Amino acid sequence: MQAEARIPVLPLREVVIFPYVVIPLLVGRQPSLAAIEAAAETDKLILLVAQKEGETQEPGAADLHRVGVIGRVLQVARLPNGSTRVLVEGFARARVTRYVSGGPFMRAVTEPMEWTEPAPEGETRALANRVMSLFEEYVALHRRIPPEIVGLIQSTESEERQAWGVAAHMAIKFELRQKLLEARRLKDLLEALSQTLGSENELLRLERKIDDDVRGALFQNQREFYLQEQLRAIHKELGEEDGDDFGDLESVVAKKALPEFVRTRTMRELRKLRRMSPMSPEFTVSRNFIDWIVNLPWEERTDEMLDVAHARRILDEDHYGLEEVKDRILDYIAVLSLVGKIEGQILCLVGPPGVGKTSLGRSIARALGRKFIRMALGGVRDEAEIRGHRRTYIGSMPGRIIQAMRRAEVINPVILLDEVDKLGQDYRGDPASALLEVLDPEQNTAFNDNYLEVDYDLSQVLFITTANSLNGIPEALRDRMEIIRLAGYLDHEKLAIARQYLLPRQLIANGLDPANVTLEPDVLPAIMRGYTREAGVRELERRLARVARKLARKQAEKPTGAVKQVVAASNLQELLGTPPFDPDDTSLDDKVGVASGLAYTSAGGEVLEIEVSVVKGRGKVQLTGTLGDVMKESASAALSYARTRAKELGLEADFYRNRDIHIHMPAGATPKDGPSAGIAIATAVISALTGKAIRGDVAMTGEITLRGRVLPIGGLKEKSVAAHRNKVTDVIVPYGNARDIDELPDEVKAAVRFHPVKTMDEVLAIALRGEEPVKVSTRRIGRVREATRPGAEVLPDGLTTH
Repeated sequence: MQAEARIPVLPLREVVIFPYVVIPLLVGRQPSLAAIEAAAETDKLILLVAQKEGETQEPGAADLHRVGVIGRVLQVARLPNGSTRVLVEGFARARVTRYVSGGPFMRAVTEPMEWTEPAPEGETRALANRVMSLFEEYVALHRRIPPEIVGLIQSTESEERQAWGVAAHMAIKFELRQKLLEARRLKDLLEALSQTLGSENELLRLERKIDDDVRGALFQNQREFYLQEQLRAIHKELGEEDGDDFGDLESVVAKKALPEFVRTRTMRELRKLRRMSPMSPEFTVSRNFIDWIVNLPWEERTDEMLDVAHARRILDEDHYGLEEVKDRILDYIAVLSLVGKIEGQILCLVGPPGVGKTSLGRSIARALGRKFIRMALGGVRDEAEIRGHRRTYIGSMPGRIIQAMRRAEVINPVILLDEVDKLGQDYRGDPASALLEVLDPEQNTAFNDNYLEVDYDLSQVLFITTANSLNGIPEALRDRMEIIRLAGYLDHEKLAIARQYLLPRQLIANGLDPANVTLEPDVLPAIMRGYTREAGVRELERRLARVARKLARKQAEKPTGAVKQVVAASNLQELLGTPPFDPDDTSLDDKVGVASGLAYTSAGGEVLEIEVSVVKGRGKVQLTGTLGDVMKESASAALSYARTRAKELGLEADFYRNRDIHIHMPAGATPKDGPSAGIAIATAVISALTGKAIRGDVAMTGEITLRGRVLPIGGLKEKSVAAHRNKVTDVIVPYGNARDIDELPDEVKAAVRFHPVKTMDEVLAIALRGEEPVKVSTRRIGRVREATRPGAEVLPDGLTTH
């Protein structure tokens, strides 16, 4: 062989061939077949060199290693599947000086690769003996290598041939085999083989130990099975069926799709149960635990209906209005249809009673095609109601969350946590804090119930919470939820809901055909004005149910059967009795010392009259009407403002010394608190002191400071709806809430003029009769504009400024 000879190259994928080794190869690539044919036609010599990356289909010079083995083609056989089987023998290492491309296959110019320096014969022999000793142990531990290989390798005449024989029979990684082939000295090769065999033997010993342990465990399981069969036969002879019951229970556990750690825990509990006496109290506890595990859903799920048009149709069928909530749900369904899973979607519906929060949750489940579970949290005081009781107690049970999942029977239901703001707290724990783990997407993937003591995945559950007010929800729990407010319904919305949903439902529920009952156009408005005064429609439905019962009684008393019945407004006295509310009791007349404030309660927004009476006295201030501390402080701030502005208001500087001021808020049995009545109290006080009347068509809300600034408040949507319901035409709001006006219902913005103000001077200019507006510089901020000329300018969106 000459150094400059160009030898055909056979690239090998993830195979390294060593010298003095005969090995069969399967060849399928055309360049490789051409190289083999060329070698077979000449001197049968071919360069066997490994590719750097096995995935490369057409390797070039840069894709091949520089050290390979020159082999001889011994046999070539064509296989039926089109590939070729080649038997080659490697006989010398070679280093590639350059690869030559061109033609059907690649050639290489090589040079022999000899050992760089010979090692002392004694050291080489010692290293070779060490390698053969380790190789004997390796073959003994490795079940796939026949023991005869050791004798064949030991019978070779040189340490080099022994080393290459050992390297060829070791099951090691491709990169390590190539590294062995490229060894520069025989000593380096033997040392690398010794080190590799030592580490491989350690791994094989560990694998053998694990295999022996597994075989022992299998033998132990077979022994336990035999003994259990005997025990079952004994129970059968004694007429006891407990043995069969255990077998059935174990079969159910085996068939149930459980996570591996849950299956291990359950089987351990089942084995403990077999050794217990049925009379033991622990027997019932363990049996109930297994029953809960097998009855909970772990992988079962319902197929979701991710059609936005279908969901829109379902939501519109069940609820009128509520566009913000519907849009949010449709957004959720749209994203879910695109990405498959959304984490962190905890919706909290906040609004007064009767606006449809609970029924909206049921509609969401129907729109998604999921199962719906409602869980009432009102009055829950024990943390164990959420997390479950520990199994140390007889009669303990999992918490309500796990119970809801068992009822749902799937892992992706819609769970409505109703009245989350009514959670209690006492010495038994804080259930609101326990809900943090349930509603936190970062934690509920591994919810741990005290009863189960295994992690349960709640991440696929769509949680929806409802509340009447955010005041009762802890800040940490509120931070984990997306708040969606549902304000009270307007009169036209109530009218549409009554006609489309409430009236037909109540007529059918009371055995009447809706086609045989006609209500004149003014009946429903009369019921709303005279018999209900609420943000929702619950009382309205009760009134309609009473009308339906009266009509059903009339129909039952007539022997002719079903007849058409017409209800007029004049019949309401007979059907519903005397109206509890006077539609005209809300006076819009101008009054001295009486201001209309706007309040936000759990039942929605309300218009609250604030009365102030001033009489001669010794400067005594009296506050009545069950006022809270914050509202009392607002009253004190209002009085301090009046004293500091006494000169500008035309009052005596010491008016507070010789006059008694009495501030009262009607409905004295109802507790009231909050800072938003500050400007209303100040306006009523100044009106009573100056004798100037307050406009009856004006209501106001805002917090006051000692310097007369008006600060933003909350609940503007509910308060504005209440003002519209009470026919108020002008509402004074803090300038900081001007940005919230755009989000109000269109009907409210069309009927009510909103006056954003910054100071009490502006409030007095609007609310008091005969007061001149305060003149300030003209500027534009968003959609609110302040004008220098007297009077109010009405902007296109219904806002007014002064």
